[in-house]
Parts: sequence; C-alpha cells; structure tokens
Amino acid sequence: MEYTHLGRTGLTVSRLCLGTMNFGPHTEEADAHRVMDAAHEHGINFFDTANVYGRESDGSLKGRTEEFIGRWFAQGGGRRERTVLATKVYGAMGDWPNEGRLSALSIRKAVEASLRRLQTDHIDLYQMHHVDREAPWEEIWQAMEVLVAQGKILYVGSSNFAGWHIARAQEAARSRNFLGLVSEQSLYNLLDRAIELEVIPALEHYGLGLMPWSPLRSGLLGGILRKEREGTRVRGAMPHASEILALHRDRIQAYEDFADELGVDPADLGLAWLLSRPAVTAPIIGPRTAAHLDAAVAAVDIELDQKTLERLDEIFPGHRPAPEDYAW
Repeated sequence: MEYTHLGRTGLTVSRLCLGTMNFGPHTEEADAHRVMDAAHEHGINFFDTANVYGRESDGSLKGRTEEFIGRWFAQGGGRRERTVLATKVYGAMGDWPNEGRLSALSIRKAVEASLRRLQTDHIDLYQMHHVDREAPWEEIWQAMEVLVAQGKILYVGSSNFAGWHIARAQEAARSRNFLGLVSEQSLYNLLDRAIELEVIPALEHYGLGLMPWSPLRSGLLGGILRKEREGTRVRGAMPHASEILALHRDRIQAYEDFADELGVDPADLGLAWLLSRPAVTAPIIGPRTAAHLDAAVAAVDIELDQKTLERLDEIFPGHRPAPEDYAW
C-alpha cells in the first residue's frame, strides 16, 4: 500500500480509503468485520463512515454501521490504534429538533452519540456531511474548536461542498486562527467531473485533500457491460444507475474496450485515474466482501502514462477550471 498526507496536514493515510456505507444494508456484521480485517492486512489505515449509515430503505437503523465498527474495535488487537477513523455529522438521526444539521447543540449531541456507537474516545476526522445554509460559520467553528480542545475530534472535513462553501469556511476559520477544513469528499469519477470547475481549484488553493466518493459510479465504471453479458451484474446503491448507463452506454463500451487494450480491469483503471488527479488523497472504495477489497487494491500499483490519460479524456471529457471552461 502507498501512503500520503491528508491535504496540508501531517496525518499519514493510505491511498485508498475504506468506505463502509454497505455495512448493514448489504453486508452483514461478521462479513463487515472480515472486510475491515482484510483492509488492515492490505495496509489500508483510512476508514470512512457516517452517523446515518446502516439505515434501511424505511429510514430505520441509522447508526448501525458505526455500531459494527465499534464492535470491531472492541475486539482489540490494535484495530482502533491502527485506524484513521473518519465519520460524519449532519443527517437527521431522529424527528425531534436538533437531531440533525450543524447547530452547536446538534454537533455536540451527534459527536457524543457517534463516540458511543464507535466505542472510542476520539474521532480522527469529523466531517460535515452537507453544508448547513442556516448555521453561521462562527457557530460551527466554535463548536468544532470545543471538540478539538476536549480531544474528541482531531481534524475537521467537509463533504459535498461547493467551491465557494469551502472558501467561506476557510476564511471564517482563518479569522479565528483555527486550522479549518483539511479534506473534502465529493462525487468524482470519470463520468462525474463537475468538481474540476471550482471545487478542485479551491481544494488546491487551501490545501485540502480530496476523497472521491462513488469512484466507479455505482459500478458503471467497473465492467458493467461485460457483467451484463455474463449475467453477473449486481444492482448498485447509487440512484438512477440504469438511466445513466443508457445515456452513456457508448462511452462506457469504449472505456471497457480501452481497458481490455491495456490489459487491466475497468475498475482498476477508474481508480488509477483518480489516483493520478490533482488534490486526490484517497478514493473511497465500498467493497461488500473481502474479495471485492482484494480486487480493488491492485489499482494502487497502476501508473497511467500521458497517452492513456489523454485517451480517457477523449472518452469522458473533463473540465478546465472556471471561468476558462466556459469563457475566454
């Protein structure tokens, strides 16, 4: 496994991040524990979760994924000590006021609940799952500063922020002499490249690490057409996957053909492309089984030359930074 620093921090993390959103709805607890053990065996030390993960389609069982992880930590053997643990706050955990979003009270209640479920005394990276347009940054940063001072969290990250949200957050943190954000999670893959317009330039400017989620677009970049022919396709978790496939079938076929030319698995090619992109610290992979994890780690060893990168840009055109992308 290769390692790098998370953004501008001195924190060392693996180039792949283990995503746990499948734990609960698609992966039973015993299998989830095996996946996490396998991640450590591969040298993956960076795990990502969220307080709302684990819920069923009816909204029940929120927090179940954190509980799975907490019981895995409780087994000992250095599991917690060897893990850089990231979780998230924002999603509503109940129907009562202040059980979601980013008021100081909501943040305090959410972190205490996550710590209990995770059976740990601190969270390494505490991420805002979404921007809260109603909570002022002065309130959010004051709440985060208290948690850092108490030793309950070490770093703060964001998820699904626009470029201007990142700028506002960082300038507010700067005025308080606070470190502010150190990372951002965004939807980013060969099919979804909109963050190249403004988010990635903002991340580079402020020194934030990028953790792309859905790096294979719910399996659409993982050899889906071949799997269709073989009858082995598994329905992904992302909504509207079938509609997106219908819209981009020709491009995806060209992509799978190109992967065959290179002699690599399409999933590995998609992850390797992300690992070559500016600001990317670690794509978030979401294996359902230890075997899926074993297959994903091969991407770290793939180096793409300029000709290969240019061909991928031809198949899936990207963006230049704004405003050059749409203006002179």
